[in-house]
Amino acid sequence: MVQATPFLLVLSLVLGAHSLSAKKCSLTGRWVNDLGSNMTITSMNAKGDFSGSYHTAVTATMNEIRVSPLQGSLQRTNQKGQPTFGFTVNWSFSDSITVFTGQCFLDEDGKEILKTMWLLRSHVDSIKSDWKATRVGINVFTRLESQK
Repeated sequence: MVQATPFLLVLSLVLGAHSLSAKKCSLTGRWVNDLGSNMTITSMNAKGDFSGSYHTAVTATMNEIRVSPLQGSLQRTNQKGQPTFGFTVNWSFSDSITVFTGQCFLDEDGKEILKTMWLLRSHVDSIKSDWKATRVGINVFTRLESQK
């Protein structure tokens, strides 16, 4: 029986690692980013198209922040469980629009993390002001756990 112990240990490590890699990221649900903004992805079809809402915690305008619609697409051909995606937020309270692109990762504890980069395009009155119309940044989203 002593000789079987190393074999069983290796077997359990292999099976344990396989079960971790079998988990896949899912974009559907509620998310919060590093700035406190909330995003909810409510539906996704078989093609990977999804929709939802975005409630930002930050703005460069003096307008009252309102929940804004989002639409996006998930890369469905990647079967590795950590898909790439992109979505657009059409801000309900300003003359601007933001596009996000990113990837869903599983951390070492199996928690989903969305790493994104965004471009925000604001309206400007003339082509001479075009230089200040686009901003770029990054956000990291983590899943909001359901409150019971």
